[in-house]
Amino acid sequence: MMQQPRRIIGALLDNISKVIVGKEEAVEYALIALLCNGHVLIEDVPGVGKTTLASALAKSLDCSFRRIQFTPDLMPSDVTGFTLVNFKTGEMEFKEGAVMSQVVLADEINRTSPKTQSALLEVMEEQQVTVDGVTHPLPKPFIVLATQNPGEFVGTYPLPEAQMDRFFLRISIGYPTVEQEMDVLARYSGVEKPMATIEPVCTAQDIIALQEMVKQVYCSPEVRMYVATLVAATRQEPALALGASTRAAIALIHGAQACALLAGRDYIVPEDVQHMALPVLSHRLVLSAESRMKGVTAQSVVMKVLGSTPVPVKL
Repeated sequence: MMQQPRRIIGALLDNISKVIVGKEEAVEYALIALLCNGHVLIEDVPGVGKTTLASALAKSLDCSFRRIQFTPDLMPSDVTGFTLVNFKTGEMEFKEGAVMSQVVLADEINRTSPKTQSALLEVMEEQQVTVDGVTHPLPKPFIVLATQNPGEFVGTYPLPEAQMDRFFLRISIGYPTVEQEMDVLARYSGVEKPMATIEPVCTAQDIIALQEMVKQVYCSPEVRMYVATLVAATRQEPALALGASTRAAIALIHGAQACALLAGRDYIVPEDVQHMALPVLSHRLVLSAESRMKGVTAQSVVMKVLGSTPVPVKL
């Protein structure tokens, strides 16, 4: 039974690697978020494969995929949908928005108004859309991959801390090495585009079954204490103005459960927690003004906390 997740995830990694070269860790984190029923914030420069990753994931799962290009004039109803009168029948009809899909790419989420951002983030949290008092369930599995470009300030609306906390994890794809870029150029200089070669390797039902298996991975009291101690340490860290929330601690446990499942185990070990700490915690931390001036990063604070927190020996 424990071999099934590794087989499915291995097939997905191999499939996505046809179009995403040399970024196995970023792809693995995105798949872990999917197994944990969470959402991903991809923060990176333009043109490194954010959209490609989302569309390759959707095609590999045989799931529906939609891309929402966030702009200042995008309305909440464009995301969630709206109702209008059918003049032939006289009845109200629901016209679904772009979010009614299994894999949603929210491109440049920080370029739209806070009102529209909130509409999307509410859907992410509730896993349903409510329009004019009528609730419409989202298709399953459901994952949002939101992108934003770092370092851009003109014409952007940065996500508030409370909304950043809604994302299960944050990943960065990064620039490829020279060798990896040569591989990409070779693949994209042919007649057939790499994306056209991707075929589904698992079904939506496979992913839903894996999501249930993740919940069954055992977490010992010692590991729970380890996670609680890590999160508490961020709240006492002088470099931070805001430490990790309880939602962050829950996400870290879930991420460790998925990590253990992919390793073929039905229980968490501290290494699973350590592996997931950076992508799960770093985007939820708020640096103090003094720390930002000194060039301190949230990632370095997470590493410091990991290094100073005793690792449980007995599990």
